[in-house]
Amino acid sequence: MDRTIEQRTMRKIYWRILPFTGLLYFICYLDRVNVGFAALTMRHDLGLSQGALGLGMGTAFFIGYFLLEVPSNVILHKVGARLWIARIMITWGLISGATAFVSGEWSFYTVRFLLGLAEAGFFPGMILFFTYWFPPVHRGRIIAGFMTAIPISIALGAPVSTSIMELHGFLGFAGWKWLFLLEAIPAVLLGLVCLFFLTDRPEKAHWLAPDEKAWITAELKKEQRQVESVRSYTLWQSLYNPRVIALAVIYFGVAAASVGLVMFLAQIVKELGLSNFWTGYAAAIPYIIGTIGMIVAGFVTDRMGERRWNCFAACLCATFGLTLAGLTVGSWWSLLGLSLATIGFYGMKPSFWPMPSLFLTGTAAAAGIAWINALGNLAGTITPWIVGVT
Repeated sequence: MDRTIEQRTMRKIYWRILPFTGLLYFICYLDRVNVGFAALTMRHDLGLSQGALGLGMGTAFFIGYFLLEVPSNVILHKVGARLWIARIMITWGLISGATAFVSGEWSFYTVRFLLGLAEAGFFPGMILFFTYWFPPVHRGRIIAGFMTAIPISIALGAPVSTSIMELHGFLGFAGWKWLFLLEAIPAVLLGLVCLFFLTDRPEKAHWLAPDEKAWITAELKKEQRQVESVRSYTLWQSLYNPRVIALAVIYFGVAAASVGLVMFLAQIVKELGLSNFWTGYAAAIPYIIGTIGMIVAGFVTDRMGERRWNCFAACLCATFGLTLAGLTVGSWWSLLGLSLATIGFYGMKPSFWPMPSLFLTGTAAAAGIAWINALGNLAGTITPWIVGVT
């Protein structure tokens, strides 16, 4: 009987939550992609140096993102995902649209900093939100499904962004201004939809039958009791918990390596002697294979019920792949190495992100998950500089 209820309940939850949250993440990542394309002409119009452009796109954004990451997730835990994710979507959409009206270096820095503040808490908020709905045996799969939005946004971001920029001159606006204005609209609209579509917790789900609510609530409470029977942490204790710091260091390392991969992927593929046209297609291969690997990893880690060793294996795969790619530049072996590295980077996430909830609950989980993500994302500001000087 329980197995029947589980299948029926989880099917409803997956279909209700995964497509919508995946769409939100797609729009979030699309916003990160579009600034790179906008920079192609925005830099000239605003008189920005390459250094100023990098400072605004990366450093200013991530400083704001870092500052509010933990507070944002704690607030989400207090007021509910429905209101807080809606707030994040609407404010980042409005501020992203406001980028179309920057007039110089300092206004560009200011808007990027504000955008970081607005977007802070979205990703860890989603990870936390999944713990409200998915028992541990389902978290690898939901995270894998959710994060397929990244490669999809990368694949679609280029043609969407360049097509919008073809509006250059329409109504007197530059193409990059249209890019920020038009790609901000979905974020605001989806933020409004969140208010009506997202449900904070199973107890409030009108779309679940009473027996389904009872089953999922009991499963999640059982997990909470098991975790808290070992030890319960406060918000502040979670920030300096050795396991939280260890996870943050791991995530920083993976994020730093993956940023390096993104920066050099096209250059390594170009060494194969392909034309620019075919280089673009070949560069997509690692992302396609990595996405498949991530989905498979999500099912495997849930089926095995093991997180640490699966995460370790994925990191080893990434290390081996990067080494192979670096040693075989100019041959097709390098493309195999890049594909293995991407499998590792993507494949570790379904095992990695369920780990904080193995020992943290409540406000401590909200703070711990956000702290890991905040520290890990510092790689986005440091790695480009390291690559530049080496």
